[in-house]
Amino acid sequence: MAITLSAQPGAASRPVHAVFADALDAVPDRYGKWASTMRFAGEAGSVLIVPGDGGDAAAAVLGLGKRAKDDWGREALPLAFGALAGRLPAGAWHVEANESAGDPTLQALAMLLGGYRFSRYKGGKADGTEAEPVEVFAGEGADISEARRIADAVFLTRDLINTPTNDLGPAELEAAARALAGEFGAEFSVTTGDELLDNDFPMIHAVGRASASAPRLIDFSWGRSDAPRVTLVGKGVCFDTGGLDIKPSSGMLLMKKDMGGAANVLGLARLVMASGLDLRLRVLIPAVENSISASAFRPGDVLKSRNGKTVEIGNTDAEGRLVLADALTLADAEAPEILIDMATLTGAARVALGPDVPPFYTADGAFAQSLSDSAKRVADPIWQLPLWQPYAENLASKIADVNNVTSDGFAGSVTAALFLQGFVEKATTWAHFDVYGWRPKASSIGPVGGEAQAIRALYDVLKQRFGRTD
Repeated sequence: MAITLSAQPGAASRPVHAVFADALDAVPDRYGKWASTMRFAGEAGSVLIVPGDGGDAAAAVLGLGKRAKDDWGREALPLAFGALAGRLPAGAWHVEANESAGDPTLQALAMLLGGYRFSRYKGGKADGTEAEPVEVFAGEGADISEARRIADAVFLTRDLINTPTNDLGPAELEAAARALAGEFGAEFSVTTGDELLDNDFPMIHAVGRASASAPRLIDFSWGRSDAPRVTLVGKGVCFDTGGLDIKPSSGMLLMKKDMGGAANVLGLARLVMASGLDLRLRVLIPAVENSISASAFRPGDVLKSRNGKTVEIGNTDAEGRLVLADALTLADAEAPEILIDMATLTGAARVALGPDVPPFYTADGAFAQSLSDSAKRVADPIWQLPLWQPYAENLASKIADVNNVTSDGFAGSVTAALFLQGFVEKATTWAHFDVYGWRPKASSIGPVGGEAQAIRALYDVLKQRFGRTD
């Protein structure tokens, strides 16, 4: 059930009280007995609807759980408000002021995110019922416009990841990027099929040439030409069979999400453009499908990359870093102030940090600190892992400049980042994000499915550094 945010409390608006599990006495007395009768414990994300004298809903109580003892828990507290999206009855509501419940803008965003449903392939509504209008005044201090901008970006990312490959192959991903660029007047171009060879993108071509949908490099730019350059590169592998090193069937079930890096980059680009940040944005997406046919690239092949480095293919299932390498080389040639790449790159990242916390890599300590600070502030978890240079030796090849995988299987996310770092030389700051792009368990801010990761933290950093043009 989606929530509409309002700038002022509606007529006959009913209150929402947010309480900690150890402070249930903060619930007004007239609701306290009902809370006790219903054995409401104030668990995080729990919602109690309090009836009035006539039996209609008169108030709601939102549980905030136990008080957090660490920064991450305290900053994530407002996300519990997302649970209201699926529980509030129709009508007007307002959140009672509670400073201990955290940032009101983040509360407002959580309520929007919690109402997301992907119903494109459902015959009716996602839950089988007609949606009822719910209007909530988020409270004083909430920036509703900002919350809506961020929610739109997250929903774009989720929608793209959730769409199956039969409706979102390389051509359709191009169409989505073109539509976004057109909405904001960005300059758009695309290099497709054998044009990739003519324009020196050999590894993008090699990875995608086996598919019936031609590989391509999507490229669009926005903002004044003399503004600081920020370039975003997203892995757009629309489906990954693993290539000739084919995945087992169970390993392919979620491979529609292997373009999650591209989806997140497009979501972040939407945020940057919609907010009018004072920068020169460039977005590069190598869009391919890693398929199997007579023209598929093979284990043991040696590919030449855009920067001239030769790459021995130790595993065709490590294709994302290959397409990113060509795109990063193009991006790096302009020496951008900030170069970000995002990719659903390694299972090793999930083993290390699980599905909810993407690792990031950068050699810029100050940038890493600003990212970590922003991630906590906006409750968008990320964690820095090291670019441990001795591991780069494990990517050595006996016949080429580098192998695309190591032979020992250790530190897979780190060595993937080191591989990519080898194609970045001129950018002032480079950072790599190894995202999962998927929510395996429903939470207060979203159902199971595609998820935006790290883009809210990145947006916060960019907003602080580059501000707005208005």
